[in-house]
Amino acid sequence: MRIVFMGTPDFAVPCLQALLDSPHEVCGVFTQPDKPKGRGHKVLPPPVKQLAGRYGVPVYQPATLKTEDGVAPLRELSPDLIVVVAYGKLLPKAVLELPKYGCINVHASLLPKYRGAGPIQWCVLNGETETGVTTMYMAEGLDTGDMLLKAKTTIGENETASELHDRLSVIGAKLLTETLEALEAGALNPQKQDDSLACYAPMLSKELSAIDFTRPARLVHNQIRGLSSWPCASTILHGKRLKIYRSELADGYHGGCGEVLDEKRLIVGCGEQTAVCLSEVQYEGSKRMKSEDFLRGHKVEKGTRLGE
Repeated sequence: MRIVFMGTPDFAVPCLQALLDSPHEVCGVFTQPDKPKGRGHKVLPPPVKQLAGRYGVPVYQPATLKTEDGVAPLRELSPDLIVVVAYGKLLPKAVLELPKYGCINVHASLLPKYRGAGPIQWCVLNGETETGVTTMYMAEGLDTGDMLLKAKTTIGENETASELHDRLSVIGAKLLTETLEALEAGALNPQKQDDSLACYAPMLSKELSAIDFTRPARLVHNQIRGLSSWPCASTILHGKRLKIYRSELADGYHGGCGEVLDEKRLIVGCGEQTAVCLSEVQYEGSKRMKSEDFLRGHKVEKGTRLGE
């Protein structure tokens, strides 16, 4: 099949690689425009563009697909199928109806749960123990199309959203391959989504960062895991921001909310007489490090209260 791939971030890269390694022809790649990144605000191409460039695949970066100018290159490519993975824009009806076999999306949740832009992070934030990837035919709504295939996976108790992201991207590539094989064999059996079971996973915001240690340790732990890549959970220590990248539940400790209960392991009291170990941190003006290394260079006495 002649396939146009639409995707932008790292999550989409394994799926594009799977298509490039397949017998199918990737005749074009659509991705978001280059954007400034990092402290230097250097303009960088999206990861998908970088991969396509290494294979000499034509890359298109229209600001919108809602105009004829944006859709014209797509019409010229005349794909049999469009594969969409974290492209970042909703596709208009004109695009959805263009390919012979429609548009197939790879979504990082077990639909209809966690529709939207942040399914991986919200699964972790909400303490889910299982998630997966769903392939589906795309419709005009947000992740509302008929489901095709699913792959499930267990979420580890201490697994961060960043780690889960990387695992699901690989699972997604395998599931995409299986979906295309089933499509060619005429073996797909699309299933309608039950909208009553749907929930929305919006984009993250910096407002989610601040840790409230009056909440139970498990909820604090889930917050830290879920925000591990961005915007990162944080608190205040000695008047400076302390980012928390990794944590573990700490049994057998009881104390005040936000109080340091073990100065050697940075164990902090939480609500309902529970506690959490802040195991990987980054102090304002410093680099990311394990808490043991941080505590060797910063005196944090037992009884110190975080968040003040």
